[in-house]
Amino acid sequence: MKKRIVIVGGVAGGASAATRARRLCEHCEIIVFERGPHVSFANCGLPYYVGGEIVEQDSLLLQTPETLRARFNLDVRVNTEVVSVQRARQAVRVRELPTGREYEEPYDALVLSTGASPLKPPIRGLDRPNHFTVRNVPDVERIMEWSHGCLRCRTVIIGGGYIGLEMAEQLRRRDFDVTLVEALPQVMTPFDPEMAAWLHEELRANGVSLHLNDPVTAFDAPSADEPARASIVVLKSGRRLPADSVVLGLGVKPEVDLARSAGLEIGARGGIRVNEHLQTSDPRIWAVGDAIEVRDAVTGDWSLIPLAGPANRQGRIAADNIFGRPSRYTGTWGTAILRLFNLTAGCTGANEKSLRKAQISYQALHLHPGSHAGYYPGAEPIAMKILFAPDTGRLLGAQAIGREGVDKRIDVLSTALKAGMTVHDLAELELAYAPPFGSAKDPVNLAGMAAQNVLAGDVHLAQWHEVTSLDPATTALLDVRSEEERAAGFLPGSIHIPLDELRGRLGELPRDREIIAYCHSGQRSYFASRILVQHGFRVRNLTGSYRTWKTASPSDSA
Repeated sequence: MKKRIVIVGGVAGGASAATRARRLCEHCEIIVFERGPHVSFANCGLPYYVGGEIVEQDSLLLQTPETLRARFNLDVRVNTEVVSVQRARQAVRVRELPTGREYEEPYDALVLSTGASPLKPPIRGLDRPNHFTVRNVPDVERIMEWSHGCLRCRTVIIGGGYIGLEMAEQLRRRDFDVTLVEALPQVMTPFDPEMAAWLHEELRANGVSLHLNDPVTAFDAPSADEPARASIVVLKSGRRLPADSVVLGLGVKPEVDLARSAGLEIGARGGIRVNEHLQTSDPRIWAVGDAIEVRDAVTGDWSLIPLAGPANRQGRIAADNIFGRPSRYTGTWGTAILRLFNLTAGCTGANEKSLRKAQISYQALHLHPGSHAGYYPGAEPIAMKILFAPDTGRLLGAQAIGREGVDKRIDVLSTALKAGMTVHDLAELELAYAPPFGSAKDPVNLAGMAAQNVLAGDVHLAQWHEVTSLDPATTALLDVRSEEERAAGFLPGSIHIPLDELRGRLGELPRDREIIAYCHSGQRSYFASRILVQHGFRVRNLTGSYRTWKTASPSDSA
């Protein structure tokens, strides 16, 4: 049946809905309104254009109105804003921004892909000159214009999310002096604190000045005593940071004004509320992308997850449903990845904070496997963390950070989450192995096997944060590493017995206290735990061991 479909907003969700609709209906009229000058651009690539890794701006433009008309016969109208939805008449009122002319367009089906806008909290001086956001192509054009010919300029980035970290990396690539300010005690809140600590180390190692747990209170005008091209960034601690430019990466909020004024339901998280078919509270209106609330696939809670992959899938699903194909969006796992200088950081599913909030019981496990076979040159350690149900072993979430091999492990674990797999399934996965690519026991297999040991009661775990405040009257720490490793650092107050000497030195260990064993990464201390348990000791293994504790423990307050 021929329909008239109107889509508000392009980029990932809107463009995907439009092109899918055309593939399903050759004779339908499909109109796409885009408020900006570009209907389809790679907003995830914007920081890499600023840093010069993407050289040509045209590379960011995935489609133009002309190419979309030629290939898909779409009527794309850029620089045109939809100002209201007249639901009773099934029409939208639009304004041509260059001319101010307004008119109405009727629809049979309406798709809202209005996206999200950068957060701009009410901080004094926020809108001073040379303050930038990174949301679209005109944004980065302004940054490029400012930075032309600027040598060792001082940039202060506000916010430690994806955009903040990517911009920090790219501006350091251009040899700018970069300071990153984050109001929370860590960057990258999808990661748990001990995992984010690896990113803190990498930022500092690459010359980024990092201020954590210290929110911005004002942007003051520069003075003769404090010269700067943009602002003096004032932190709660009293620090004053001169900035030649400020990049605001404080996150985004759904753009729901159009939906709200049309009387559509808005959820508690501030996004457009949709059902599993991506219909709004009006059955003739669908919504997709960063503007909507979605179900967290692990916790079941409503969530805002502004990612390009889900938005693309949502656009396709909305178009299917418009044409009577009962396609469902079952939720979002929040699978994401970031490159930060020499590290890759990936995550999928829930973290500890979201599980605690949802009152879901979980067990946390750390390990540090190699990216490929240790005997083959170039293997790099991966800091991995998995979260799983303590009764069924169902996988709940995973995080991984390392120099190599992170992406494929996170993709495998994301697939396992989607499939509802348990840690038993992880142990049994048959994954491709050759020495340059992996190990006979892949890191994913090892994570599953280690979790199986926990579920079977073969080992009990201690977490990194527990060992900082132990009562020596009830607990003893046991270091089973070598003399050389011990000399490089150890947990205060720990007893040192190398693993290979343990059986012959059991008499040196207290039997009236619990023992927490540790090594470098957790494997040797697991072996020690098994020895000691079978000799009548009460033992827990420090999961992730010294490597995790050492990275997570240093103060990150400045």
